[in-house]
Order: sequence, then structure tokens, then C-alpha cells
Amino acid sequence: MSTFILVHGAWHGGWCWYKVVPLLQQAGHKAIAVDLPAFGRDRTDVREVSLQSYVDRVCAAMDDQPGRAILVGHGRGGIVISQTAEQRPARVEKLIYLAAFLLPGGDSILPWALDDRESLLVPNLAVNRAQGYVTVKEEGYREALYGDCPDEDIALAAALLTPEPIAPLVTLLDLSERNFGRVMRVYIETLRDNAVTLRAQRRMQAAVPCATVISLNTGHAPFFSAPQELADRLAAA
Repeated sequence: MSTFILVHGAWHGGWCWYKVVPLLQQAGHKAIAVDLPAFGRDRTDVREVSLQSYVDRVCAAMDDQPGRAILVGHGRGGIVISQTAEQRPARVEKLIYLAAFLLPGGDSILPWALDDRESLLVPNLAVNRAQGYVTVKEEGYREALYGDCPDEDIALAAALLTPEPIAPLVTLLDLSERNFGRVMRVYIETLRDNAVTLRAQRRMQAAVPCATVISLNTGHAPFFSAPQELADRLAAA
């Protein structure tokens, strides 16, 4: 049995894994979907959120479990699991990046995201600098994030998506070979992704190589569109 800690991406919360958690549990694993600060049921003010506060939340989830955990990060969650592995490498069995930002130390998400010129997500972002957050325009998120997802899940997301704090997006990762570098990495790429495009995913894989790369023929949200296949791939990885 493995312990999976599922780390959601931008605008989402632990709720986005609602199909995957029971499938992993049915396969005999433990699965924990965290709410990062300011997401899901957590009511932290977005202006108080930092990358370290995300890491602290994941570390707390690991501390509540015996042994080592497999960290799964979706989208922006990739930087969270990377920085967590740097801080607690002995507690992390494996890192799995799901259409996620897998970045070298010293980099932040923002330039990598802006360089993804084929992304349908970037032109549909609305930035509120005064309040320190970014949202996705309602008219753009369906095609960018959920093009192959059931209507009921798109409706769920429409009701539950929350503003994304800017501060973690511009924070430089502090990673070392001694800590982060010693933890095994797996990348699950999404071949029809309109948010973090396949070109961008493969550019990141080239910059920070993984031991294994798995391909899913889905858009950016396989936890909605292909939960059984995703759960099977997670368990096999």
C-alpha cells in the first residue's frame, strides 16, 4: 500500500480529486487530497499566501501519516511538491507531476507560463494586482481547462474555482541536488492540453529529466475526464 498526497493546481482545491481518491482507495492505497491555503474549505486571505505556506500544508499532511508518501502535483502544484521534496526529502517516496510545472531551481512559474504561447489559458487570465490574485475569465476556462470533461464537472468547477494568489507564482524555487535531486520523479503528460501545452510540458521535462514519462490522451484535467486511467497510472507509477 502506498500513501498518495494529491496537490491541486491553480484555482482548484482538494475537491478536484473527488473521482480519483476512491479509485486509489479501492486499489488498496491511502489517498489524501489537500486544500492548500486559500483554496477549497480553507479561508486564508490570498494576500497572506506564500509558496512556503503551501509547502507547510503538504508537510503537515505527510506528518499525519506513517512512512513516506508519494506526492502528486497538478499544474501549479508541481512547484509545491518540488519545494516540499527539498524541505523533506526523507519523507517523500516519489514525485509525480501531472501536467505540472516541473522547474529548475532558481526559476518561477511566471516566465515559463508566459512563454507557452500556444496556451489558451494565458490570454484568458485576469489579474487583480491590488488584491494580489489572478482569475480565469469565465468565457475562457471551459476550452482551456476542461475541453474533454463532462458538463457536470465543468459546472462543479464553475461553482468552486477560487482566485489564485500571485505571490507563489513569482517565487523562485530553492532546490538542490542533495535534497530535491535525490527524490525519484515521474511525469504524466497530457497530450491534448490547452492550458499547459504538450510543448511546454516537454520543455520542462528536458530541463529537469524524470525517471519515467507517462502519456495520457486527455486535456488538462484527467481527474475529471479520465479518472480511472489516471488512478491506474498513479498506482502503477
